[in-house]
Amino acid sequence: MSARRDLGPEFEDALVESFLDKMGQEVDRRVDERIAQRASKAPARDRAPDGQRLALAIVSVCLGTVSTLLLVLLGDKAAYLVPIWGGLIIINAIFNSGRSGKSG
Repeated sequence: MSARRDLGPEFEDALVESFLDKMGQEVDRRVDERIAQRASKAPARDRAPDGQRLALAIVSVCLGTVSTLLLVLLGDKAAYLVPIWGGLIIINAIFNSGRSGKSG
């Protein structure tokens, strides 16, 4: 306000523009800080909890075991065992792919 009084009304637009420019830069800086803080916390929330991992492993072993027993008891269908177990392994590997970076 004192700069406006010193410079006069003819510089009012330039003063307002300068003030708004500085305010915009400060707002941008604060937004960037908040985005950086949230980005550093986000990966931890994206990972599945240990309980879900355990449940998937148990269900996979049960399905694989039941499938194996059925195929063995039904006769000459042992060729299906490799794709069944391979699929279960792939599903578990994909689901657990982010686990190595987790700390805790």
